[in-house]
Amino acid sequence: MKILGFTLLSLMYMCGSPSSEVENIGAMHIENDVYADEQPAPNLQVADIEQKIIKTGRIRFETQDLIQTRTQVLKAVEASNGYVQNENSGKDYSGNFQELELRIPTQNFQKALDLISDGVAFFDEKSISRRDITEEFIDLEARLKAKRELEMRYLDLLKKANSVKDILEIERELSVIREEIESKQGRLNYLSKQVSYSTLTVNFYKISVENGITKSYGSKILQAIKGGWQGISTFLLGLIYIWPFIIILIVAIFLLRRWQKRNAKKRNSSI
Repeated sequence: MKILGFTLLSLMYMCGSPSSEVENIGAMHIENDVYADEQPAPNLQVADIEQKIIKTGRIRFETQDLIQTRTQVLKAVEASNGYVQNENSGKDYSGNFQELELRIPTQNFQKALDLISDGVAFFDEKSISRRDITEEFIDLEARLKAKRELEMRYLDLLKKANSVKDILEIERELSVIREEIESKQGRLNYLSKQVSYSTLTVNFYKISVENGITKSYGSKILQAIKGGWQGISTFLLGLIYIWPFIIILIVAIFLLRRWQKRNAKKRNSSI
């Protein structure tokens, strides 16, 4: 009986269980799906799908009041349900400047731009760009869906696995798949935020020091006349300050000339 039992166990070990064969076949199919998922996605038809547009803008202009302009920009941001992402201010060779990087809901982008531009006569720079990411967005969603379906298949296999080796292999593959899912989901979330909120950079400045290159010829003449008059005024004020010395100098010159005349008469009389 012992010999018969040993023989039966040996045959079962050599033949293997049917459930293991099913699991191995399923794992082979899933591996093929993994490689297939890495292949480039086919061309997608996006004509009937809502477009995903990333919009960015930048404006730059001169102002006579930095504080008032900043207040106007912040009111426009508040009215548009946006927020200030970055703010920078400083001073260069020509004057002071401020720069605000705004995040505005895409549907309110034009409204915010109009409110900020109110009262601006001239823009040094005004640029609006749009980038269509519809195909990338759809491709990411399709790949993400495929990865999640693949994850579910591996989870089903994990429930059927009987050996520690199979369990470890399936869990290793699940770990790789979940990392890819998180990566694609993170990219999708980033693109969604970029589409929902547009970026508008507002740079405004005030000239406080006149630049010689930008001054007109007439302003140069006027500046020269003012400078000449200021020079005369300074000279006259200087004379008033030193009037005692001027009187002493005049008296000294008078006495010197008188002394010279007396010496000249003495020489003539002696001759």
